[in-house]
Amino acid sequence: MSTLYIDTSSNKKIIVKLQINGKEDKVEQEIGVQKAQVVLPLIDQLLKKHNLKLDDLEKIEVNAGPGSFTGLRVGIAIANAFSFALKIPVNGKKIGEFVEPLYQ
Repeated sequence: MSTLYIDTSSNKKIIVKLQINGKEDKVEQEIGVQKAQVVLPLIDQLLKKHNLKLDDLEKIEVNAGPGSFTGLRVGIAIANAFSFALKIPVNGKKIGEFVEPLYQ
């Protein structure tokens, strides 16, 4: 079982985790305003480290909030796009259902 976890809710750092058969690997990167430019390379880095491809993912979890408006949109948009393209669930929703941000 492989799960990708994306957390872009903070204005200070991005967290991407990969959970494979109960074991977790995580990368964090401190950021400025470049959230959108950081997330995909971090995901790619983790997948390559474990010799996985996007097609190997079975589900996605994304932090939907609360958090920074722009940050939530970036992470949720990436998670929803992967969910749609790979036909895998995000945050336990049915395939084709999208996650929406939770605001404070």
